[in-house]
Amino acid sequence: MTTAAPHRITVGELAARFLEQCGVRAAFGVISIHNMPILDAFHRRQKIRFVSARGEAGACNMADAYARVSGALGVCVTSTGTGAGNAAGAMIEALTAGTPMLHLTGQIESPYLDRDLGYIHEAPAQLAMLQSVGKAAFRIRNAETALATLREAARLAFTPPCGPVSIEIPIDVQATLLDLPADLRPLPLRPVQPEAESVQALADALAGAKRPLLWLGGGARGASAAVARFVKLGWGVVTSVQGRGILAEDHPASLGSYNLQKPAEDLYQSCDALLVVGSRLRSNETLRYKLKLPQALYRIDANALAHNRGYNSQYFVQGDAELTLNALADLLEGRMQVDPQLVPDVQKARAAAAAHVDDTLGAYTELKNQLADAVGKQLWWVRDITLSNSMWGNRAPVLDHPRAGVHALGGGIGQGLAMAIGTSVANTEHQLGRKTVALVGDGGFMLNVGELACAVQENADLVVLLMNDSRYGVIKNIQDDIYGSRHCYVELHTPDFANFCASLQAHHFLLDSPARTAEVLGQALAAKGPVVVEVDMKAWGPFAAKFAGPILKKEAA
Repeated sequence: MTTAAPHRITVGELAARFLEQCGVRAAFGVISIHNMPILDAFHRRQKIRFVSARGEAGACNMADAYARVSGALGVCVTSTGTGAGNAAGAMIEALTAGTPMLHLTGQIESPYLDRDLGYIHEAPAQLAMLQSVGKAAFRIRNAETALATLREAARLAFTPPCGPVSIEIPIDVQATLLDLPADLRPLPLRPVQPEAESVQALADALAGAKRPLLWLGGGARGASAAVARFVKLGWGVVTSVQGRGILAEDHPASLGSYNLQKPAEDLYQSCDALLVVGSRLRSNETLRYKLKLPQALYRIDANALAHNRGYNSQYFVQGDAELTLNALADLLEGRMQVDPQLVPDVQKARAAAAAHVDDTLGAYTELKNQLADAVGKQLWWVRDITLSNSMWGNRAPVLDHPRAGVHALGGGIGQGLAMAIGTSVANTEHQLGRKTVALVGDGGFMLNVGELACAVQENADLVVLLMNDSRYGVIKNIQDDIYGSRHCYVELHTPDFANFCASLQAHHFLLDSPARTAEVLGQALAAKGPVVVEVDMKAWGPFAAKFAGPILKKEAA
């Protein structure tokens, strides 16, 4: 009896098969001579949809958004050298947002590596660059260590604090043959278990609170059911922008992400306990750490280094948000007597904060309200860094899903369109049943405008609300506020977007009047494929108030 010869595959195919085992259904990138063994395996196996972006920056943003929405591993594939470097800014965004992602990049042939020969596509310090913009970076030096490296990279990407991990694979290694491993599964992921004694101590500290609040960040996304137990006890809930939708924002106990307006700060001062879960209490959501939060501040985080960052905490528990909150709820249920007036006070604070935001918008209140009416809550809400997002998009419309909000957390412009494509692909490949709508500015849109061609080619079902004032609006306001209205380098020449969209076969609608908002949004949302709704801000007029960068404490008084 003869033994069948082992099945031989390339390292490129090994990578593809491993990603399939990780539950990856789509990957994003730009094909190159230095990644073809990987992409050829994608093509031959037809198990992972590969989206051909027009640039590596856009591809990385797409993979980031795909991971945020689906909860699966994001995957970006780039070339070596310049191609890998093009992804650096988007890698920083994924690192800031804590997105689990693998960045697979090529390298030149192993015999010429690290010799500074001027070999084409060589970047002598590429690995160091990738380490500086991500959570970690590895080089696969031979076929024998490929699977171990892939497994460890995926494990690290999902280990809190999550983030993007890069893997360099020299082109000769990608093409090397090896025996197909019997087991290609990723390493098991074990959430951080809180110590029972620590949870008990936290429960003892919170048991007597009469007006307790939960502050939820992106690290609490998987804890919706546990949060509901605290809401049932009478707690109020406020979220960071990254934590939106963990508790549906139309719930009476939710302050939403109206977390730094004066009515919210007044509410905090009436509370006798604040439990912060999975949030970094970022500068632009805490008035640069001067927002007055309850003195009795407690913290739960999977990252031990979160203790006393930004704000001091009276007690800290390291642990997975869901596991720790459920363990804490077990100890608090039947033990607390929360003030029944707390939830009505949360509702009042939210209404006052929302009214304050509306007062700053002028005519744009119509766009905010009509969008909510037209889409409802079945929405993936993607935002770029643009004036409209800072003024209202970070807080409205209402979100009811912990992954419904996707935004450029790191503050870089030009990422919204690509993120919308990644979101739409995730919605299709994981059958999530929501509509992707992106709020972007004309300045940011032009940074990655070529990705609109990718959206058309992929038939990505999305609507872009393009807020066009032909300038960098926030920068102009800062120049008015600080630089004596000396306006320089902010006026932008933009294309005729109607003709531009027509040339790419993308739908375009011009929204030149608030009175036409319901009509135009209805047409745009009914169309299939990529749609651009250009809001002519010059025709609409200015906002009722100027936004000139992150709010400072003196401005919130």
